[in-house]
Amino acid sequence: HPQQEVPLCPVTLTLRSLACRVLAPQDAASVPSENHLLRALHECYAENNGTTQRFIMRCIFNREEFMRFDSAVGEFRALTAMGRPWAESWNKQKDYMERRRSEVDTVCRHNYELSQGFTVKRRVRPKVHVSPSKKVTLKHHDLLVCHVTDFYPGSIQVRWFQNSQEETTGVVSTNLIRNGDWTFQILVMLEMTPHLESPVTVEWRIQSDSARNKMLTGVVGLVLGLIFLAVGILKHVWSKQGEKSGSSAWSESLSLNFPLSPEGVWGKSRAEEGS
Repeated sequence: HPQQEVPLCPVTLTLRSLACRVLAPQDAASVPSENHLLRALHECYAENNGTTQRFIMRCIFNREEFMRFDSAVGEFRALTAMGRPWAESWNKQKDYMERRRSEVDTVCRHNYELSQGFTVKRRVRPKVHVSPSKKVTLKHHDLLVCHVTDFYPGSIQVRWFQNSQEETTGVVSTNLIRNGDWTFQILVMLEMTPHLESPVTVEWRIQSDSARNKMLTGVVGLVLGLIFLAVGILKHVWSKQGEKSGSSAWSESLSLNFPLSPEGVWGKSRAEEGS
């Protein structure tokens, strides 16, 4: 019906005989049954880290897609009998088709570069909480629950290890849960049997930078003190050895200058008297 009002999404049509009205998607369900809905969906697909872009325009009438433009094909293709005259007419309009072919760069690639910082490159570190599901009882199976929350993207792997060995039996996992704010969460449970008769608590504190610096300064001071102590001991030993060698030389000089025999002493006195 050429004179009938046809709701339409924001897209340019060449059929001037149609009076078009724009409807939001949520308003489409409220369209009266005597009216019809004609809309176009523009879609962008990125592959290989955005190096490959693909633009698709879907033309839909009353929830049935009758014609499609694919940038990989380069022209409109009819999907139903209704779409044949539309595709033939639009493919003949060179300026219009040139704009459609360029939208893979002007729309898809352009928007991808603008939004990749908070979409494909967005990273949110997960928060992990491990706790028993109930009070631990000896000789009874219990569940350890690992709750991983608030992470993005959704590709994550959670594994259990005991004594550096991966536990594969008794592991139960939920499906990936969407939080609705571009983050995910998941529960991974391990069925296990407690081995300790009583809990063992280990307190471990991370040393601050100032504490590490003080400890390093103390170690360096201790090493330097030991070095100076060793040097002092060696110097003291060397000085003692020098004193002993000096006293020995002095005793030898005395024995050479003063003869021990009486004849020598008296002989020297007589010689002096005769002279």
